[in-house]
Amino acid sequence: TAHESCSEVPLGLHAHQLRHAKASHWLEDGMNIVQISFLLGHEQVLTTMVYLDVTTEQEAKALATLEDENDRKVSKKWKNGAGSLANFCGVRSIME
Repeated sequence: TAHESCSEVPLGLHAHQLRHAKASHWLEDGMNIVQISFLLGHEQVLTTMVYLDVTTEQEAKALATLEDENDRKVSKKWKNGAGSLANFCGVRSIME
């Protein structure tokens, strides 16, 4: 459907690829992995590291900043009443 609205959108694009891309852009922009993990709603930072193909150096830096993960329970930011996944990712919804 998105390709029909904009031919630059690849036919095989999946929504999860947008999530990966946004997370990678956050990393490139200097956001640390712990923050990215929080925003993605991952309970384990290691999930985020696999998700982003993180280097050993970046992994060590992220692990050094961790608090006890059992002490933090974070709600998933894209599952609140404030908006849609498209708004969370900073992309325009095709339904608009």
